[in-house]
This record gives sequence, C-alpha cells and structure tokens, in this order.
Amino acid sequence: MMIALIWADILAGFAMYVMMPYLTNVWKLSTTHAAGIINIWNGITPVLAISFAYVVDAFMGNFYMLLLSSIAYSVGLGLLSMSTPPVSGPCKDYKKECIGHTQKVMFYVALPLIAVGLAGHMVSLTPFLDLQTKNESKEKDEKKKEKEKEDENENKNEKEKKSSEENENKIFLQIPGVLMVLIVAIVGGIGLPYIKPWSLRFGIPAICSVVANVFFFSGWLKPLNYKHKKPEGSPLTATVRVFVAAARNISRPVPGSKELNNEDDTPSTRSLRCFDKAAIKLPEGQHSNKWKVCNVREVEDTKIGVRLLPMWLTFIVIGIVLSIGNTYYLEQANRMDRKLGKIKYAPPIGIATGMLLSVLCCITAAKVETRRLHRIRDHGLLDKPDEKIPMSIFALLPQFMLLASVDGIANNSITGFFRHQTPESMRRYLAYCTKGVLGLGHMASGLSVYVVGKVSERNGKPNWFQYTLNKSRLDRYYWVLAGLSAVNLVIYVIVACFYKYKESLDDEDEVEGGEMNEDFQERKCCC
Repeated sequence: MMIALIWADILAGFAMYVMMPYLTNVWKLSTTHAAGIINIWNGITPVLAISFAYVVDAFMGNFYMLLLSSIAYSVGLGLLSMSTPPVSGPCKDYKKECIGHTQKVMFYVALPLIAVGLAGHMVSLTPFLDLQTKNESKEKDEKKKEKEKEDENENKNEKEKKSSEENENKIFLQIPGVLMVLIVAIVGGIGLPYIKPWSLRFGIPAICSVVANVFFFSGWLKPLNYKHKKPEGSPLTATVRVFVAAARNISRPVPGSKELNNEDDTPSTRSLRCFDKAAIKLPEGQHSNKWKVCNVREVEDTKIGVRLLPMWLTFIVIGIVLSIGNTYYLEQANRMDRKLGKIKYAPPIGIATGMLLSVLCCITAAKVETRRLHRIRDHGLLDKPDEKIPMSIFALLPQFMLLASVDGIANNSITGFFRHQTPESMRRYLAYCTKGVLGLGHMASGLSVYVVGKVSERNGKPNWFQYTLNKSRLDRYYWVLAGLSAVNLVIYVIVACFYKYKESLDDEDEVEGGEMNEDFQERKCCC
C-alpha cells in the first residue's frame, strides 16, 4: 500500500520537468519568465523540506506529514490539470488567449501545493516505510523466537529450510510493488512524452496520485493499521536554545572549563568561544532552565553547524549552474532537429571536482549556444521562434553530460561531507541542507538573470534576455556563470583550507559519495 506513494513522486516529477515547454509554447511566456517560475519552484521545494523535518520531529510525526502532503499532491496536480484550456478555459485551444484569469489562479495555487507534497514525501516517506518494515520484522522475530522455544527438538535442517522459505515468500510479496513502481517510471519517462494534449500530460499524474492516496488511506483504515512513532523533539530546538542562552550571557566573560555545565565530560573546543557562554553554570540554588543554560555537548554541536555555514554557502553557485538544466537547456532543445564503474574520492575533493566541471559545463554551453545563434542568423530565423533550427539536438549532448556529472559528483560529495562532518544529532537536518542549498541556488538563478540583464542593458545596449531565446544572448550569460563558478571554486578552496575538520569520525558504514582519506581525517587541506 505504502509503496504506491512513490508513483506520485515519479509522475509529479515528470509533470514539472515538462513545465518549461508548456509555459513557453502555450502560455507564450518569455524564456526568462518561464525559467524564473521553474527555478523558484525548484528552490522552494527542498527549502520546505528543511522546515518540514523540524515540524515532523517536534510536532506532527511522519504519518500526519504524509497524510497532509499526499492530499496536497493530489489537489495540486488536479488543479494543474484543470488549469489547461481544454478543461476549464474560455476556449479549447492551447493558445495564450485561452489562458484566462481562473486558469492562472489555479496554476499558481497548484505549484506551491505540489511543492508541499514533494517536500513532505521527501522528509517522511522513507522513514515511515522503514518504521513499518522494522515493526513487521520485529513482530516476526518475536513470533519466531516463541516458535523456536516450542520446537526445540525440531531438526536443525528443517528450521533452516523454513527460514529460507519465509525469506523467499517475503521477497516474493515485495516483487509486485517493485514491478509497479518500475512500470510507472517507464510509462512516465517514455510513454507520457508521446501524449500531446497537455491536459492529459498533467491529468495522468493527478489520477495516479489519487489512486496512490486511496491505497495509502486504505492501509490506514484497516484493522491492522500503520505503526506510529510519536515526535521525540527536534535537535534544532537545542541549537536555538544555545543562541538564546549565549545572548543572555553576552556581557559576561568567556567561561573557563570549570564554569561550564559539562555533565558528560564533552571536550570543549577553542573555536567560537562566545557560544561557551550558553553553558555557564547557574548559581547554586537557582532553578535550572534549558533556555538559560545548555550543556557543552549542545554547544559543541552548534559550533559545528556554524563552522559549516561558510562551506555551505559556496554550494549555492553549483545550484545556479544546475538550474539551467531543466530550463534554458530544455528551451534550447525545444526547436532543434530531433531526427538525428564506481569511483571513490574524498568529499572535499569531489566537491572541488564538481565545481571545476560546472565551469567546463558553462563554457561548453556558451560555445554551443554561440554556434546555435550563428545558425539562426544564417538561415534568417531570428524573428521566427517557432521554426525548427537546422542543427542537431545532439549538439547539446556534451553540456548535458557535463551537467549530469556536476549533479552526480557534487551532490554525492556534499552529502558525504555533511555525513562525516556534522554531529549525530543534526545529521537528519543537514542532509536536507544539501538539497536546500542547491534549491537556494535555483532561486538565486532568477536573481542572477535579473542582475545580469540589468547590467547588460546599460548605455542603451539591448538586454541579453529578450522575449524569445533566438533574440537573447544566452551564450554571454553562460560565460558569466563560468566566471562566477571559477571565482566560487577559488573561494571554496580557500575556505576548505581554513575549515576545521572533525578530528575523529564515528564508526559508520561507508556512505554514498566515497570514503574519507587520511589527509581529510587529519584536518589537512584538500588543495
């Protein structure tokens, strides 16, 4: 039942992926306007996930977050489908004049609802599935132990045979759910692009989302319903308490080790000593208050989060570069001819590699766009934005491949970096910060377009971002991004050299994104 919710994520992702051509071809929005809408949505979604993670831990729990986000998904996708002209427009053609005020309202309400649905699933779907699986396996283990006590005299070979049969049955029962997810993914990735009416392109994901919710709710209403886990509080609350307590004691001198509330003998680091004021012991006889005095462990966890901030901010430019993949790259491909092993690396080096690849990606994109604009001028297509351009779509392949490399290497490396460097209590949230900072990059992309456009039209020169892509100078914007990425790489290397890495790592399994090398563990520079 639960696995059906993955359908909504897959098909909603497809619906949003094709949004750029919909806005430019049907709504007739300018490329810049359409890209701004998509980038803001792509940025808001992961940022929402950070706040939702706090709400889940502090108040709601995963089940109710899934309940609300799944409803938001269905309503959002339903409104998106209804906003298309054939469903409720003043006329039935996919033209600008058939997009009325009502359709615009439904569309702009649908986008935040879909963002809420995706962010809620991002936070709660996997933990809730894990909880059901763990509870089921725990119950089976308890029944198995009771049975083993009753059948102590049973032959050992027969026990092993039964155990293997149970595992085979469990795997067999999981196969239909996995197959359904694969089928939906194949249909969404291959079948839906061949469906021309936009009302069906958006309507099919909406219908599948409703069906998935029916499956989910039916599991809730069954006598043996889902297992719940009460909210246990958020570690972010402790971080806020550290700031509040430190602010209360801001006028007091930095305390010595004997003045600190250090019940578990946590070593106090010498950096960011101002936060140690949050752990100053209260005078004897004074009532203890968590908002007045914190312990050293909470202070040290907060220090780690603050030290991560400069590194975290350098990842925003990567998000800006990634934002051009499902906006400007798709718009470039929209009118072009369509006929035609595992690496281990230290996360800081992987991040730098991703930044270097982002520079190469922007340079490649700039050169290809220059070539495309020359082809447009040579064939007199400057004022014919709907005409096919006599240039193979495969000319965009190198920049897409480089962008995919940036996405894969940078994402995995940033995740690995946070996984090793953050305290245990904050890892749940800082994992979302990986996506959140890239989401901020998507939103910053709109700001960068605005700023670059304003600068480009100084002294009476034409703005680089015109109504159509053919008249725009996207190649120059790509060169700006290449320069920005190069500067960001230099800043990252400087920050990485001065960043204080954790001296020791907790015992844990290897994470996606490679393993830490000795230099990284010993706090040596990655450059």
